[in-house]
Amino acid sequence: MFPGARRRRGVYAAGGRGYVDLGSPLPEVIEGWARGLAQMPVIAWGATALIVDHVEVREAPDFRSGRALFRTVTPVVMKTSGRDDAGRRTTRQAWCLPGEPEWDVFMQANLRRKAETLGLDPDVSLDAVTWVGPKRSFQVASANGPGGKKPGACVEVEVSGPPETLAALHAWGLGQANAAGMGWIGSQR
Repeated sequence: MFPGARRRRGVYAAGGRGYVDLGSPLPEVIEGWARGLAQMPVIAWGATALIVDHVEVREAPDFRSGRALFRTVTPVVMKTSGRDDAGRRTTRQAWCLPGEPEWDVFMQANLRRKAETLGLDPDVSLDAVTWVGPKRSFQVASANGPGGKKPGACVEVEVSGPPETLAALHAWGLGQANAAGMGWIGSQR
């Protein structure tokens, strides 16, 4: 994020002072990144040179209440089944937005799958979607192929579950394509 950069339509503007947040639900990964980045004076990010002047490791928020309100700063993307009312697959690129059929079901499954992947308690629940931003589409690259446009929207959701699982979800992000920067959680309570 570059708060002082001049806005440009269709791209995230870069310029001036800013910051880069990196996250992982694995503390060992965070510690490794922090050590490596602290030794790098410049990071080449595409055509942008990021001058590193400070590296800070932040502790995960405390979710001991078992409840969280997550608000994303990048769009959440979610694929659904791509099936019609008769159960026939009509597309493999069935992107859907919050409020559309299947979004809540697939988001709930995504949260549980992330917890299971980390060996954490998957008893996590998407309780409510409290805000949805405008639809935005982003061109993203893929390690397995050409990538493509991914439509999504920033969201604010209420989630409940075990504190350790909520902390891991906070670091991982919401929805799919998190490695491409989608679904990054910027605030929580």
